[in-house]
Amino acid sequence: MGATVKDLIAAARAVVPAITPAEAAALVTSADALIVDVRGGTEVKASGKVKGAIAVSRGMLEFRADPEAPTHDPAFRKDRPILLYCSSGGRAALAGKTLRDMGFGDVRNLGGIKDWVESGGEVEAG
Repeated sequence: MGATVKDLIAAARAVVPAITPAEAAALVTSADALIVDVRGGTEVKASGKVKGAIAVSRGMLEFRADPEAPTHDPAFRKDRPILLYCSSGGRAALAGKTLRDMGFGDVRNLGGIKDWVESGGEVEAG
């Protein structure tokens, strides 16, 4: 029997450390961290996104992160921390593991947007 989603998320969380909203805000200021919303477009439009974050659905992540891809987003650099979030943290963990596999060293899981909002973090239209 193959791995379940639960197994995959647990493995991803083992290599992508969690970060609190306060730690994330500090890293944006001190280390030019990139915050990435990996939810789908409909979700982002419905609830907005973390202020200053870029929205890249999990299905497009590799295509935006790979400098060799014609769809590369130059915001994805291996010399800056990348902080990912979704609605509950599962997709962010999986996306983070993918980025680690692609050679990004400092990748963290910010969890769900609700954690950001509940901590008083600013949100903008998606």
